[in-house]
Amino acid sequence: MVFAHRPATAFTALAATCAMVLSLASCASNSDTHTNDGQTTITMSSTGAVALFTPSDGITLSQQTPLNKWAKLTPDLTASLTDAGFKKDNITHTTSDSLDKQSRAIQDYVVSHLSDKGKTNDAGIVIEPENMTLLVAPVVEADASTRQYGDYVSQELRTTQDESGDDADTSANGSSNSSSADSSSGSTSGSSDSKDSADAKDSSGSTAQSDSTDSSAATDSADTADDTQAEAADRLVSSLKLAKESGMHVVLLGNSIEGYKPDAFVKFTDAQTIGKLQAEKIVSKLQLAKASKDNPKRIEVLLPYTPVKDGTSDDASDSASGDASGAVADTDESAFAQEAFRGIWQVLGAYYEKGVAESPSGTLDANTTEDDWRAVAYDASKEGSSAKVLATRLKSGTDSPTRVDAVIALNDYVASEVVSELKDLGYTGSAADINPQITISGIVGNIAGKKDLARQAVPDPIKSPENDTADQDAADDGASKDEHDASSDKTDKARDSQWPLVTGYGAYISNIPSVVNGKQWMTGIANRKAIASDIADACARLNTGKALSGMSSVRNGEVGGVAKVPIISEPPLAVSASNLKAALIDPGYITLADAGL
Repeated sequence: MVFAHRPATAFTALAATCAMVLSLASCASNSDTHTNDGQTTITMSSTGAVALFTPSDGITLSQQTPLNKWAKLTPDLTASLTDAGFKKDNITHTTSDSLDKQSRAIQDYVVSHLSDKGKTNDAGIVIEPENMTLLVAPVVEADASTRQYGDYVSQELRTTQDESGDDADTSANGSSNSSSADSSSGSTSGSSDSKDSADAKDSSGSTAQSDSTDSSAATDSADTADDTQAEAADRLVSSLKLAKESGMHVVLLGNSIEGYKPDAFVKFTDAQTIGKLQAEKIVSKLQLAKASKDNPKRIEVLLPYTPVKDGTSDDASDSASGDASGAVADTDESAFAQEAFRGIWQVLGAYYEKGVAESPSGTLDANTTEDDWRAVAYDASKEGSSAKVLATRLKSGTDSPTRVDAVIALNDYVASEVVSELKDLGYTGSAADINPQITISGIVGNIAGKKDLARQAVPDPIKSPENDTADQDAADDGASKDEHDASSDKTDKARDSQWPLVTGYGAYISNIPSVVNGKQWMTGIANRKAIASDIADACARLNTGKALSGMSSVRNGEVGGVAKVPIISEPPLAVSASNLKAALIDPGYITLADAGL
């Protein structure tokens, strides 16, 4: 009996052994692991590891912030990386509130992993540099108006190692000169010291000398900040170059570095894209292709920006904030505004030139070019400045509001001021009135669960109502001329006071209810979840030696002045009440409660 069972037992053991061998062979083919003396080395066919370095988000209790924040990207990216085969233990994330701290963190990571090359972790696994990707979003200090678009707007970090040889110029293109948290504290200290010195000299009557001391201290403090920034930028570039030389892969997120070529660059959005998106949606909604010179569409463009504050231009800045002409200087800090207007005018310029679109304020006309951004730019650094500029631009001089069909506000912060000011100026209705067949209740029902709506604009007469003859109309309806004039005035006032389309960008939680009720017609955001999936795919490809050219979201382009860099990008999401559910609620960007439902 015992002998009878031995063949069966032997066969079972043999089958189990074969199964184990096949299982190990399968694992090896998927992850290409090699075991030696208890040490497991993961090589090129493994997804390996990813280290994410992002700027830290400032703590805010307000909902008046854009959805495009680094803190929002991290969980989406982590989920996409795990879906792509990365183990959570092999995904690390480091946040830094300054370029100085970030450059040191990256330097420590690279040096530490190179020093530990060949050593195992607690699980007895070695991940070779070739199986590591660094995802780096360089810390840049954006000005107040640029921050209103979110964290993902592309800027460029300049270093002392660029080809220009400018040792003092280390800043973010399109923002104020970058300064780290550490250097900022040093700058504050310097200002405080100079103030104490000034107070002492004031008491002795040496006012002129005090002003000189203030200026000197401010200059020294700025120089110190620039030096610290330059050192941090150089340290960052050196660390990233060392990482690539060792076999690691580097992917830059959002912000480029002048003169540095990464393995890939992730472009979330930029100023030109934001301006172009809003202009294109306005063109489509107002059907400008069908508009005529007799009845042109009236579009007002607001171009907010934050000018340099050097202590001598406060009066000029105050003037710019309320001046419809928006005469401002051409500086690095205005680069974002320049590019945003370029995107707008590449779309709208042809319609203004044809005369089928015009500016109610007269700030833009058929002779305007892409370089005339100053005509609509204004200092938006002070609260309420956008509302003040809009009121000046739309001042009618009569009891009837100035007719305006659309206001391009560029971001949701400005859009909120526009909505408030339009109410004060006497405009009524909402963007939903553009199509009477679709009501606010219908839109709310759609957001709550019904299918998305496809709205069309109300047919607009080719000939302007102002050009119709009152006598002919009076004869047609049998009314007296006085009666017709009264009726016509009432009709004109109702038309002129009709709520215009208001555009923005950022998808502020505080603005979503205005999108729902039609006061703000549209907003926009970067397609964060799609981009997170693209980044995870790119990391897996880089770590396994596969080319990025097979990705549909990748194209080669110039980054930081360097040509032929793989650029990962996705079209931005344009959101209105008609597609808010599909675009924001269903993917999980916001909740029904956020939408005020």
